Amino acid sequence: MNFPFYIAKRYLRSKSSQNAVNIINFITFLVIVIGSAALFIVLSAFAGLKTFSLSFTNTFDPDLKASPITGKHFSISPEEEKELRNIAGLANYSKELEERAYLTFREKSCIAYIKGIDGNYRSVTGVDSTLYFGNWGVTEYNGVMGIGIYNLLGVPIDNYRTPMTVLVPKPGKGSFTQQGLSTAKPYNELPIVVSGVYAVEENLDKKYLFAQLPLVQALLEKDSTTVSGINFKLSTEASLEDARETIKNVLGDKVLVLTRQEQNSTLYRMLNTENLATYLIFTLVLIIALFNVVGAIIMMILDKQQNSKTLFSLGATIKELRIIYFTQGLLVTSLGGFIGVLIGSLLVISQLQFSWIKITPSLAYPVEYNLMNVVVVLTTIVILGFISSKIASSRISRKLIEA
Repeated sequence: MNFPFYIAKRYLRSKSSQNAVNIINFITFLVIVIGSAALFIVLSAFAGLKTFSLSFTNTFDPDLKASPITGKHFSISPEEEKELRNIAGLANYSKELEERAYLTFREKSCIAYIKGIDGNYRSVTGVDSTLYFGNWGVTEYNGVMGIGIYNLLGVPIDNYRTPMTVLVPKPGKGSFTQQGLSTAKPYNELPIVVSGVYAVEENLDKKYLFAQLPLVQALLEKDSTTVSGINFKLSTEASLEDARETIKNVLGDKVLVLTRQEQNSTLYRMLNTENLATYLIFTLVLIIALFNVVGAIIMMILDKQQNSKTLFSLGATIKELRIIYFTQGLLVTSLGGFIGVLIGSLLVISQLQFSWIKITPSLAYPVEYNLMNVVVVLTTIVILGFISSKIASSRISRKLIEA
């Protein structure tokens, strides 16, 4: 067995004759355990919050989405649709057309987006799971709205007698006044009977009214080939990048094909920045805590000074003595980090299994057990332990031994 490692292990298990040194060593070890457990729990909580936040937007976001590079709309020809259907790895695709609209019912009104969708939209996205009540009967004059719009307007479900009215400006150039000289109304209107209500999260619940694609195309005075986006669902074995390149080749330079992450780049950046900031803050706390390791090792060096003299007399070099105390510090921090991660893992798993902490009576605080977080915490602890042990063990010198 390696001589410095053997002595370091003996020092790790043995108690000092000085009670104060034992207390300092215990406190140092406890701080490492608590610090590493806290870092792991916080990273797991942020991972859970990230997944929880993205689950809302991912409901409406497909695997890939083609959006126009310029303007709001683009055209897709029957030949291009035929080519899309033949793309390997593409499970399905759905066309959509959306525009801001003015919704009014009786004396209430609001601004939202009317989104025209075809029959494939529900199989390409996860909107079925968001239905709060009613049904997804997006047929000829039916529509599905968010619960935020529903609460604002108070539109009854299946109200065929007095449907909600959707207003959009007529396409053209010039002001409404100039258009009004030649037309009776500067806007198009469409009666919509609400058949269902979806609920996801506050912003999305106030954003969309879903209707049939041909109906919205007629409302906006667009032909059947005009869309504002195409949503793509890939099969499980498909390559995301290969499918993306093939779609680009089919549709040409008129569209930009975005992945799910790129569709929500701002949200992803915000969540990643928050996660990094939290990691750096807790790492700073660990750095401060690991100053105790430096102090504890120096106290151990002073306490074992006579032992060091004996080892030196028996032939141990100054370098080997430094390695002994360096190894001891590394063992303390690594063991403390491992126990801390183990405690943190048990707490995270218990939250996943039993939901001890709740945001609401029916919603548990989201956490996520991630092996990457285990690696990050242990790596952080080992690196900081390496630095602090190196600093403390460098105090060993011939002058100290011969004193």
